[in-house]
Amino acid sequence: MADSDSDYIASSGDEASAHVVSKKGRGGKGGKKSNKPRERERWEEVQRAWDVGLEDDNIESTVAELLEAGKKRRLLKDETPLQRGIIRHLVLILDLSIAMTEKDLRPTRYLLSIRYACDFVREYFEQNPISQLAVIGMRDGLAIRISDMSGNPVYHIDRIEKLRLDDPAGSPSLQNALEMTRAALFHTPSHGTREAVIIYGALWSADPGDIHDTIRSLVTDKIRISIVGLAAQVSICRELVKRTNGGDTSSYHVALNEVHFREKLLEATTPPITRSQKMSANGLLMMGFPSRIVERTASLCACHSIPSKGGYLCSRCSTKVCTLPSECPACGLTLILSTHLARSYHHLFPLRNWLEVSWTDAQKSTHCFSCHKVFPVPPKEGAANTNASAKTGHNTSVSSRYTCPDCGQHFCVDCDVFCHETLYNCPGCQSLSEETKQKTKSRGKRKKRSDTAAAANGAENGADVMVID
Repeated sequence: MADSDSDYIASSGDEASAHVVSKKGRGGKGGKKSNKPRERERWEEVQRAWDVGLEDDNIESTVAELLEAGKKRRLLKDETPLQRGIIRHLVLILDLSIAMTEKDLRPTRYLLSIRYACDFVREYFEQNPISQLAVIGMRDGLAIRISDMSGNPVYHIDRIEKLRLDDPAGSPSLQNALEMTRAALFHTPSHGTREAVIIYGALWSADPGDIHDTIRSLVTDKIRISIVGLAAQVSICRELVKRTNGGDTSSYHVALNEVHFREKLLEATTPPITRSQKMSANGLLMMGFPSRIVERTASLCACHSIPSKGGYLCSRCSTKVCTLPSECPACGLTLILSTHLARSYHHLFPLRNWLEVSWTDAQKSTHCFSCHKVFPVPPKEGAANTNASAKTGHNTSVSSRYTCPDCGQHFCVDCDVFCHETLYNCPGCQSLSEETKQKTKSRGKRKKRSDTAAAANGAENGADVMVID
């Protein structure tokens, strides 16, 4: 008996050639080969990190340009001043079903959703300080109330963090969660918005009834729904977003990766545009600005019945509340601070996007106007890249300078991000006097008119080279 551990040697005789399949039709003729090139599949068109071309064979400049492009991409928002609902009432719905145990998003969908939900709460109250929030979960075919409607971010984050002790289980019930959302938003005042943001990881929903009846009720109650899916697009989710947003499906996203998931979730922190005529009508809202007190002995607050030595007294009935913003439990007056109102104002008049500066216009600045960071030295006149475009291939500035359209000052990309995401004001415009601002604006208008006239002159002559009349 031969040794079974010996190596196998393939045969090159007739037995191996017998397995060759000939491409012949029924008539016995061989098929013609097509000269048409094979189309690449979708999964073959992946751009890997090591496939990115390096400009000038300098890896440091390429990496710095990619980092700058990532910072600048977050700022490319719509700068049109639109009427928005700055007093918001939002319900965050989390999927706690067995589908969240998948590990396609690291470490798991469940843990990543909890972490991003905490980031969402922080950013939501940072952007909307006079708004309210509630959190609901979906597990075992039921809707679970995680936190009640409140304006305290610490309270919501503490309740969300406790979900780490539990494991996802069962099936989600989209209908039960939406019905609980309707109940939570039923008593909200008409001057505020009614919204719900859903993090949905499953491809199914265990509903006790007809979910289309619930969708019609949401449309009647004017509740807007935004969904971030973690698996794939679901038909009922798309219909839910479309029906509750006036036919617009831009509020429904499917996360591609962890970074994309966080970006699309934090997009919901921006106040929505007011569409209904009832909310667009001008009206007055009574608010109170209470003063903070510090007591020698602890007393109960009217909102939570918790003893504390500090708090705020209602400006109308002197009822004590512990946190702001809130609604007075006794008289129903909205209690806020003046800083809360000021921080909500920037959504109505957003800061204009700053423009890239070419090497030709970069001669007048050597440092950032805000932080005094040193800019790269412009190349000498006559160089190859002097007359190039102001943008690079990654839509960043070639000179690492960004200019404000109003004051004309030059800033670095870090100051650009800080002014648009935190400060919401331009340091150059704030430092100029009113007379200087008017001169700068008139100079910009004259330059715009001259550019328009020059373009028309060239078009009338119909030549590649413009002829001055």
